[in-house]
Amino acid sequence: MARSLPKIILKNGREKSLLRRHPWVFSGAIERVDGAPASGDTVDIVDSAGKFVARAAFSPSSQIRARVWTFDAAEPVDAAFLRRRLARAVDSRRKLGMLGAGAACRLVFGESDGLPGLIVDRYADFVVCQFLAAGAERWREELADLLMEISAPRGVYERSEASARRKEGLTSRRGTLRGSEPPAELEVDVGAARWIVDIVSGQKTGAYLDQQRNRTRVADFAAGGEVLDAFSYTGGFAVAALLRGAASATLVESSAEALRIAEREAAANGLTDRCRFVAASVFDELREQREAGRRYDLVVLDPPKFVHSADQVNAGSRGYKDVNMLGLQLVRSGGVLATFSCSGHVDAALFQKIVAGAALDARRDAQIIERLSQPADHPIAIEFPEAEYLKGLILRVH
Repeated sequence: MARSLPKIILKNGREKSLLRRHPWVFSGAIERVDGAPASGDTVDIVDSAGKFVARAAFSPSSQIRARVWTFDAAEPVDAAFLRRRLARAVDSRRKLGMLGAGAACRLVFGESDGLPGLIVDRYADFVVCQFLAAGAERWREELADLLMEISAPRGVYERSEASARRKEGLTSRRGTLRGSEPPAELEVDVGAARWIVDIVSGQKTGAYLDQQRNRTRVADFAAGGEVLDAFSYTGGFAVAALLRGAASATLVESSAEALRIAEREAAANGLTDRCRFVAASVFDELREQREAGRRYDLVVLDPPKFVHSADQVNAGSRGYKDVNMLGLQLVRSGGVLATFSCSGHVDAALFQKIVAGAALDARRDAQIIERLSQPADHPIAIEFPEAEYLKGLILRVH
């Protein structure tokens, strides 16, 4: 006879979001916990009448007290369950044509792939994991084994360092989990471009995979023009633009190490002679260029996340407004601004409002000619809008 699981008993009426298949249970929705589950343990969630609602991972330190694994009472959470979910996620990327040799993509996108708190990115023949919630952490060893089995990489590397782990009561960790140690720099193919990725020390899991499609689209506006790639990191937008025929690109980035990799990427793609690399505060550099009368045909703004929580929305919005005002002032009349926000707490409507305010302050007229979002390897589960975080606008500026 199967051992019964600890139970989370919900307050009356607080099961409604779960019945709509939203995968989070917040601490305020819980009446009591029966049993003594440890961090990451699997628990059954029942309504106030004792009826099964979901099966989830327990996280005693987080405001998100439980993250749902399954809504099926007959489905145990075990290695076979994890294998099915991982295989489904990997197969979906295969069907999208994203798993070619030398390619890079996101293999697992947390809750949207039915594996809450787990991020897995693939760079050529290495995979990089982030275990960002207590449940994913509980199954860390099994997941590492399954990734070796299903993806057959040379190695599995861990980059569990995001602030989300602190909210789960978990410490940061990085290192090789299975197979070979990754090289200091790994070359991958991104469309027509060759990318240099630093798995061990780069941002996130080594690179930003969510902008691959958007770089290609923005590059369509670059032919023959002068391009400014602000917050360039390792130069993805600049390289894509130059490969589509831009005359030149100026890359502005505060991290000298990221710019060093950008120089390597430019060289790998035969573009060095058309690049200018500026290691500086982006806000300060854009102000200096504005005062110097510098103008560009295409300006790309891809800043880091300015808003990390709901109480930072006002301050972060001011940051987005300031940088967009500067970006708009640096676009030649008739040119294009491509601007992005990766802050989940800033939705598309608010972002458009912020950029509209920036255009007013910059005294520029602007038209939205396209809206951009995250790619298919960062899917948005229909019942989980929190997965939608990346939004972008392509503007014609006059």
